[in-house]
Amino acid sequence: MSTVSHPRRPGPPGGPQGQPLWCLQCQTDEYLIIESIDTLRPPRTGLLDVTYTCVECDFFYAHTASVGSVAVVLNRPGQGCGVLQFGGNYLHCGEPMMLAGSRQRSVNAVLSTERTGEEPLDVYLRTRVLRCSCGFQMEIPD
Repeated sequence: MSTVSHPRRPGPPGGPQGQPLWCLQCQTDEYLIIESIDTLRPPRTGLLDVTYTCVECDFFYAHTASVGSVAVVLNRPGQGCGVLQFGGNYLHCGEPMMLAGSRQRSVNAVLSTERTGEEPLDVYLRTRVLRCSCGFQMEIPD
């Protein structure tokens, strides 16, 4: 039996250093994609709130992690796809997306399958349209 720890396997979770970014199902950090990064409330030096997904098994995680452990995953080749929420900003192609307008959307849902003679209620949702210089755009609730 070896007493040498595995170089890619994290130590025990928790503690003052935050939890490591790790998929408990796959037992690796190889397939992780970071979804969002935010400061802790109250802030603590060197620690962040992070959410991420394992694209291999589709498990989702959210916890406190060190800046260094987040940087290890972000700095891997091929990690630039998708949208990353960083605090109040959204990043695509490695740059912040810019506000391209706002919209008001109507959401209509049928409450019953029986005809009651009443019109369904209108629900409105205000959204912000964000656009990347590559042409990618998305709408988020305002």
